[in-house]
Amino acid sequence: MTPPGPGRAGPPPPPDVLLRRLRAQRLTGAGFATAAEAVGSLLAVQAQDYGPARWSVGMRVAGADEESVERACAAGLILRTHVLRPTWHFVLPADLRWLLVATEPRIKARDAGRLRRLGLDAATLARGGRLLAEALVGGHALTRDEAAEVMTQGGVDTGGQRLPCLLMHAELQALVCSGPRRGAQHTYLSFADRVPDAADLPREAALARLARRFVSGHGPATDRDLATWASLTLREARSALQANAGDLLRDEVAGWVFWSSPEAGERAGPGAGPGVEPREVGPQVRLVHTYDEYIMGFSESRGLLSLSGRGLPERWTPLVLVDGREAGSWRRTLGREVLVEVELRRRLGAAERGALEAEADRFAAFCGRPLRLRVAR
Repeated sequence: MTPPGPGRAGPPPPPDVLLRRLRAQRLTGAGFATAAEAVGSLLAVQAQDYGPARWSVGMRVAGADEESVERACAAGLILRTHVLRPTWHFVLPADLRWLLVATEPRIKARDAGRLRRLGLDAATLARGGRLLAEALVGGHALTRDEAAEVMTQGGVDTGGQRLPCLLMHAELQALVCSGPRRGAQHTYLSFADRVPDAADLPREAALARLARRFVSGHGPATDRDLATWASLTLREARSALQANAGDLLRDEVAGWVFWSSPEAGERAGPGAGPGVEPREVGPQVRLVHTYDEYIMGFSESRGLLSLSGRGLPERWTPLVLVDGREAGSWRRTLGREVLVEVELRRRLGAAERGALEAEADRFAAFCGRPLRLRVAR
């Protein structure tokens, strides 16, 4: 994956746009009760970097720790599979079938050239998927290496980059999905065993549902934000948003067109509806990793998070957010304790510094280890 770009340059939006996003994503306000609720509200959470992705989910859940998120994944309450952009995401089993209807055609079109270069024609992909599906019958789980062995023994070459493409294709064809981890290794299980049956949904209806759910969990967002997030054409994204015009809010502010959900305003509490700045007690400081949905949910409007207003730095690094805007970067090192090192891009006031320390404490509690915090400015 390439680092997230700076997003579109342009006039800054009203200050409530970022605060409304924080509320919609439950980075402020009351947390979710469970990890599954958090994933369901966001619809999909980018998860190729598994450890930080658990924090992306857990930071939105009241009292969560790593083990509670891990248990939800192991039990199949949350699945980690390829959907939307061609990388791993956390999704709920109940959402996976219709999400594949909405996004699988675009992902296949994007990856067609790569598959041709690797010599993976339709027959080879189908054979690899069939071999995997047969090996997973009866609840049998396979690690990545075991899946490769199954296909190799069945006459399918899995060398080089062919293996990840074969596995991803099997996921997109609704043949396999994630199973519980075996030690540090992720496993695959049969899609049919992990994902409930559901009525067929036409693609237009699936796209409309996707747009509504994206805006509810991420908005305010633009049509280009949606298109990039879900691997859609801009025409598809705009059509899907228009299909929900009666249920969503469309605001034109400072040269931007934002879509948002009335429900997000209700979650923000009294007096915090659309266009009204949600109020919190004190500054809101969050430690988010690079692939967090607060960053990856936006392409066109991602630059609104920047301190300078000219876009995010090109460094590949997690961000320190103060009231929804980038204020520095951070990294963590895990040992007997968790070392959190923060590099600020601006000086924090006393209340902001206290909020930063509280957020670092919350991260350490999630990891189940004592905290050592270093802050550089």
